Amino acid sequence: MNEKQQQQKAMSWNDPQVEGYGRTISLKIPGYFMLYDMTDRLMNAMLGPEREKDILVVGAGGGQEIVTLGGAHPAWSFTGVDPSARMLAIADQRIRMERLQAGVTLHEGTADQLPKDKLYDAATSLLVLHFIKGLDQKRELLRSIADRLKPGAPLFLAAISCDRQEEAFAVQMSAWQSHMLDNGIPLEDWERFAASLGAESDPVPPEQVEELLREAGFSHISKFFGSYLITGWFAVKASGEHNIEEKRQDK
Repeated sequence: MNEKQQQQKAMSWNDPQVEGYGRTISLKIPGYFMLYDMTDRLMNAMLGPEREKDILVVGAGGGQEIVTLGGAHPAWSFTGVDPSARMLAIADQRIRMERLQAGVTLHEGTADQLPKDKLYDAATSLLVLHFIKGLDQKRELLRSIADRLKPGAPLFLAAISCDRQEEAFAVQMSAWQSHMLDNGIPLEDWERFAASLGAESDPVPPEQVEELLREAGFSHISKFFGSYLITGWFAVKASGEHNIEEKRQDK
């Protein structure tokens, strides 16, 4: 197997090696668990902790969002969608271990395959967007999420976001490599990850992500998380009748 085949194999979410995803991802991303904790706290501030809510999780494989949010909010229900059967199996196992399965429905597929007649109170799409190739495809993903949200509902988005031509990119990558290696990630794993950027994944600069969010129908866009080249945003489905303050007062 040549180097290119190894890189492609590493990026396949249906490969057996994704079984180790949950054991290594927090070693690779500084503040990994903080991303989910902050998402929970912001969503809680928007929706309130006690009322029944329906949450859409796009990229639910692995289960971290559902385990974090579901564990803190037993009244909330979750619909998770992911194209990887293996990653969904991991999520299902974790959800069952936490005894959260009664409030969770998992779908193998993509967000645009979900019915449009059910609208959700909030959505997450964490560490997914950079795997979607092309601006049109990224825009369609965000639009498919917006189409399934109630007016004024929040979206929590996080992705690798960068301009690989900028000098700062090399500095960030050097520091990120140091972090991963110091946390026991093998050098060959780092090399596969570094080679995958722009090849098997498609990160775009933060300002472009924000423009895509606006084009998809979101407003009140705000950054809430940063870790090397990963940025997290909070946005709200735009509506002429709702805004953030009105939504908070409805709690």
